[in-house]
Amino acid sequence: MTKTIVLFDMDGTLTEPRGKFDNKKLRDSLYGLTNYGNHIGIITGSDEDYLRDQMGDFLTNSSCRYKTHLLPCNGTKYFKPPEFANEEHNLVHEVDMESYLGEKEYRDLLCELVYSQVDACNLGAPLTGHFINCRGSMVNWCPIGRNANKKHRQEFIDLDKKLDIRNRIISELREMLKLKKIDNKITIKLGGDTSFDIYPTGWDKTYGLKHFVGWDVWFVGDRCEKNGNDYEIYRACEGKSYKTNSPEKTIDIIDTITKELRG
Repeated sequence: MTKTIVLFDMDGTLTEPRGKFDNKKLRDSLYGLTNYGNHIGIITGSDEDYLRDQMGDFLTNSSCRYKTHLLPCNGTKYFKPPEFANEEHNLVHEVDMESYLGEKEYRDLLCELVYSQVDACNLGAPLTGHFINCRGSMVNWCPIGRNANKKHRQEFIDLDKKLDIRNRIISELREMLKLKKIDNKITIKLGGDTSFDIYPTGWDKTYGLKHFVGWDVWFVGDRCEKNGNDYEIYRACEGKSYKTNSPEKTIDIIDTITKELRG
């Protein structure tokens, strides 16, 4: 019998951006989905520490944990669900970006991000700290810093809507990588509302599908536009993929999927 899994983006889909998973109705909908034998997966550009922090006790104390697969860094890291109460999610797959690209090309990329950060300082946006986050299999760059609070984030979001800052930065960064002759090896996507996810070409969220060959796979995410980090997997699961714009909308989508899977 074919197994079924519904993969969810995290920020903007299951949680507010960088927010905690605290929506009771959403939790109940996920319970309902798994109660009928279906599995769920959380596939996010964030690393394991952010995923565990944001999802909280849903991963440690809920009955859903035994059918919840963790796929941080676009699924280039994969944690299988535990079988017993005293077990944690188990890391079974991981790849390394620096080893894949080579030390020189990886260093060239980071240098270009540092130069771009200097340019970003002149945009008038707030600056906090923790601008570049190396996650092993990918790099996240946040021009305002991942230490930004809600006020800082909103200031940047408003500025981005007005000046189209991030799409402009992507174009400029791609041109710089082209001069280094590594543009064809590296993909740059919008990550959430304030950052960029950067990884080897092919290591987008469709990478996570490799772990579920032979499964019936569904997907729900919010960044499904061309520069968004859900675009490729949204297209790959066409016919079984849904675009959301908030955790509240995700509840309706889950209920729709659950009814369809129940027949």
